[in-house]
Amino acid sequence: MTETILALDVGEKKIGVARANKIAAIAEPLVTLPNDENFETSLQSLIREHDVSEVVVGLPRNMNGEETAQTAYVKKFIDNLKLNVTVHFQDETLTSVHAADILVAKKSAYTKEDIDSLAATIILEDYLQEKT
Repeated sequence: MTETILALDVGEKKIGVARANKIAAIAEPLVTLPNDENFETSLQSLIREHDVSEVVVGLPRNMNGEETAQTAYVKKFIDNLKLNVTVHFQDETLTSVHAADILVAKKSAYTKEDIDSLAATIILEDYLQEKT
C-alpha cells in the first residue's frame, strides 16, 4: 500500500482534513469532522483506512508570525491525541481566507465545512512544497 499524509486544520468546533499520496504529492480535501469526543476515533479510523504515516497540523500565528492563544490551543489539542504517526506543524496563516477566496472564484455554493477541508488542503500543499 502507498503511504498517505493527512493534514488537519484544527478549529474549536470543526477540523478540516485533507490527504495526499506520498508519491503523487497532490493534496485534496477529504472531510470536515466535528471537534467533539468522537474526533480521535474518527481520525484513527482515517489513519488506518488511508495507510497514513504522517499528519501535518496547521499552526496558527498572527500576521507577525508570533504565536497566539489559538496556537497554544492547537498544540495542546494535538499533544492530547494518541497518534502513532509522525506529526509535523505547518504555518497556516491566512489559509482559511485563501480557501474562501478559491471557492468564491469558482462561483459555486460552498459551506464552512468546504472551507475547513480546503484550508487543510492548502496547509498540506504548503508542507509538500517546502519539503521539495
